This record gives sequence, structure tokens and C-alpha cells, in this order.
Amino acid sequence: MSYTKVEIWQIARELVIDIHKMTLCKLPKFEMFEEGKQIRRSIKSVKSTIVEGYGRRRYKQKFIKFLIYAIASNDETTDHLETLFETESLTDQKLYYDLSERLDKLGKKIESIYQVS
Repeated sequence: MSYTKVEIWQIARELVIDIHKMTLCKLPKFEMFEEGKQIRRSIKSVKSTIVEGYGRRRYKQKFIKFLIYAIASNDETTDHLETLFETESLTDQKLYYDLSERLDKLGKKIESIYQVS
């Protein structure tokens, strides 16, 4: 099975796309290179770390380690999103709540995998 079939990777992929688009279309220009750059990097790290962990899934401790890294990057992404919203760089309240909820669900799904493993 390919990592592309893994549900948490699929969710992370959708978030990468949506957050990337948000940073280019919904933020002031100066934020595209400040907080926008940081949030793009952190959400992409979630997706990439899931892939790397999946590649090491035969080694349980390494797999869990990478899932924990993915949760940490997911939390970082949430923090960047909150900063954008609280500083009013992101003014689209509906988009903020949608992304925030999806990040929360992704974090819970990742956590449930390594708790079972």
C-alpha cells in the first residue's frame, strides 16, 4: 500500500493545498513572506513527516517518533493560523474556523494511530 492511500496523509494534503492558497489569496502581501511562509512550511512538514514515518512503519518506535513529529508540526501550524487570525491578517472568520477545525481533527487522528501502535 502506498502512503497516498493513508487517510491522515490525504487530510494533510488537502490542508497543504488549502493553507497554501489561503496564504496567497487571503493575506496582506507582507504576510506572504512572514507568517505566511511559516505556516506553509509547517503544514508541509506535517504531510512530509507522515510520509517519512510511513516509510519506517516496520520499525514501530521510529514510526511512532515520526507521528509525534507530525503532531508537533500540526500544532505549530495551528499556532501560526491563530496568530494570523488574532493579528487580523486573516480576516475571513469562516475560513479560519474551517482550517482550525480540520487541523484539530488531523491532530486527533494522528494521535489515535500512535496510541494504538
